[in-house]
Order: sequence, then structure tokens, then C-alpha cells
Amino acid sequence: MQHLKTIPASTPTFHRRVYEQLLTVPRGKVTTYGDLAHALNSAAYRAVGQALRNNPCAPNVPCHRVVSSDGRIGGFNGQREGPDVTRKIALLAAEGVQVTNGRIDLARHRHDFF
Repeated sequence: MQHLKTIPASTPTFHRRVYEQLLTVPRGKVTTYGDLAHALNSAAYRAVGQALRNNPCAPNVPCHRVVSSDGRIGGFNGQREGPDVTRKIALLAAEGVQVTNGRIDLARHRHDFF
């Protein structure tokens, strides 16, 4: 994948694995922190969140495509509300992901890793 070159060599191994897995989520789809952890054979969904919070490769590594397990938007750039979350919603909308009342229809937009 072409975006892998943009991941700094100093990136911790787990973070690198998160970013590489996230690159498989196509435009117009989302995943959850738990699904991403599961795809990595891990239960560390909070560590996935920390990796995304510290993503040095955004938007090339599309952390805006990761949402909470109940379809809520979740955080973005370490923020739970405000302009960063508004930007996340705009990025998703530009990819065709509809956000209604702060939630995404996971039955329609959830990416299946398996």
C-alpha cells in the first residue's frame, strides 16, 4: 500500500499494525475500535484508540473511519466534541457515510474484516 511509506519508522509496532489494518477499510465504510482490535487478534480496543489519537499519518491513515461499537461518532484528534468531531463527521459525509443524531447505521456502513 502506498500510504505505508508515510508511517514514520519510529512508530511503535502496535500503532503501525493498527494503521496498516485501518488502511484496509474502504471509503464509505467504518469500523469500530473493538473490530479493529479483533482484526489484530487483540482485545486492546483502548490501545487502538490511543494509537488513533496519536496518528501522525492522518488523513492518509483514515482514523475518522473508526467509531464506537454502538455507532456513535466517538472521538477525533483526542476530542469528544467541538470542531474536531464536526470535522470527523464532515470527512465521513464526504465519503458517503450518513451521520444521524450523532450515530452511524453500522448495518449499512460497517466494514467486515473477515
